[in-house]
Amino acid sequence: MQRRRFLSSLAAGSLLIPVGRSALAAVNEAPPVTGVQNRLIVIFKRGAVDGLSVVVPYAESNYYAWREGIAIARPGMPGGALDLDGRFGLHPALAPVYPLWKNGTLAFVHAAGSPDATRSHFDAQDFMESGTPGAKATPDGWMNRLLAALPGAAPAGAPTRAVSVGPVLPRIYAGRMSVANIASGQAATRETVLDRPQVDNAFAQLYQGDDRLARAYQDGRAAHREVMATMDEAGQKKEMQEANNGAPLPNGFPDDAARLARLMHRDARVQLAFMAVGGWDTHANQGAEKGQLANRLQPFAQGLAALVDGLGPTYAQTTIVVMSEFGRTVRQNGNGGTDHGHGNVMWVLGGGVAGGKVHGEWPGLSENRLYQGRDLAVTTDFRTVVAQIAERRLLLGNAEIRQVFPDLPRPERRLELIHA
Repeated sequence: MQRRRFLSSLAAGSLLIPVGRSALAAVNEAPPVTGVQNRLIVIFKRGAVDGLSVVVPYAESNYYAWREGIAIARPGMPGGALDLDGRFGLHPALAPVYPLWKNGTLAFVHAAGSPDATRSHFDAQDFMESGTPGAKATPDGWMNRLLAALPGAAPAGAPTRAVSVGPVLPRIYAGRMSVANIASGQAATRETVLDRPQVDNAFAQLYQGDDRLARAYQDGRAAHREVMATMDEAGQKKEMQEANNGAPLPNGFPDDAARLARLMHRDARVQLAFMAVGGWDTHANQGAEKGQLANRLQPFAQGLAALVDGLGPTYAQTTIVVMSEFGRTVRQNGNGGTDHGHGNVMWVLGGGVAGGKVHGEWPGLSENRLYQGRDLAVTTDFRTVVAQIAERRLLLGNAEIRQVFPDLPRPERRLELIHA
């Protein structure tokens, strides 16, 4: 295999090194790193979750008129929502994260999403991960651009400044910066071909130079070993459910979330992380307080609780964002489900969050206020949410934020989601 051929994709994209277990034999244990910087974790719900059942607008009569079979009951009723603020309630299956709302570290932004009108999962996910809605030609992802824009040089010997959890490098991390990858579930600690001593030695000799491609390979292998050292110490070998469009179902999310938390708690050099969870495309038999959606939400909430618990004191330096490509129709369909919609709800939790509040401009569910007469409208661009986190938690200036989101519009109303 020719060297340039092997790394031809690296010239245009991030370095992806899967984490396997036998790399430990070649390295000494590295001590935990202190001096935690602020971090960002992005969790993507692939499949378009029904935000109107996640954060329930129970004060809206139209919510119940148009969702006779799947509406979440009002607080205080059997199977009712957990009251948030007298207008909105939390799906009862999300009870494990309700204490985070109560302690002021969890907030929601309703009627949020992409300004692009597509109802294609593929296009909508691509636009949200590139950070340029409507522009298909964007070559890189916004988290890779964010990685490049982080203030200060990367900590010495720290190719693991950004981590992805999943089987492949996601679109959001595509770009020139190196990213370490952790497989999901049991595969997280499974040996890879590069862990074989003969293969590792051969590539080590091939890439022992100091040119750009050699440094990229060396950084990637270092990331591989660093992450694997932490993974093996934690002893995480959990099973998970089958993948949904490349993203695991929520059943395995608690294990993956706990594993990521231990890694980030132990290694302060990791500033960015991404995870994806599938299974949210509920066209039929969605259910209300029980059923298909509830069965997805419960392990997801357990995973978020495990992530917060595993981060420990570093939760105060971490901001977690939960997003999905678009919402679902206000009206239920004839199959007891919902179809592809527009506006959705974003979650933001962690240190510095103005929690215990549903943020954003709520457009209401009156028929004349629905997007195209069928969907919750988008009143908050998802990039506005991330941009404020980048400004106030990751300390990026206006120029750097414009590098991350080059076409970010100026919002009409200032979002006060993160404490200044």
